[in-house]
Amino acid sequence: MTIAVGQKLPDATFKTVTPDGAKDITTSELFAGKKVVLFGVPGAFTPTCSNNHLPGYLENHDAILAKGVDSIAVVSVNDQHVMTAWARFTGGEGKIQFLADGNGTFAKATGLDMDLSAGGLGVRSKRFSMIVEDGVVKELNIEDSPGKAVESGAAKILEQL
Repeated sequence: MTIAVGQKLPDATFKTVTPDGAKDITTSELFAGKKVVLFGVPGAFTPTCSNNHLPGYLENHDAILAKGVDSIAVVSVNDQHVMTAWARFTGGEGKIQFLADGNGTFAKATGLDMDLSAGGLGVRSKRFSMIVEDGVVKELNIEDSPGKAVESGAAKILEQL
């Protein structure tokens, strides 16, 4: 069952990389008492994710934060090393939190997973965006096709804020 507006995010743990090495970060650490824009992508370095989805959030970073958002985060079913490399490659370091959901645990728990095994990609996250306040989903946008980033893009989030 896919998570819905008004529901609390499930408990999950992501991996990030800090100057001290890999670190676990939980949904409660990320969202408790905060207003966060979270968007999910099928894969770091993939064409739509790198050329369309992520750039919109980087370009609109300041405008989103100006609407009272505490932070912006992106999650993907990739390991923390890939997510760190993607952050560096795109210039997103220090602007957006890059969260690794390596086993797809968060994607599955929210019902935002999809099986792309036929294309050799395994289980991935659907392309989505959400506004989360104190761990509760206030807005949720899910793309109907992984090759698009319109409904889940930064422009839509700005309208919703």
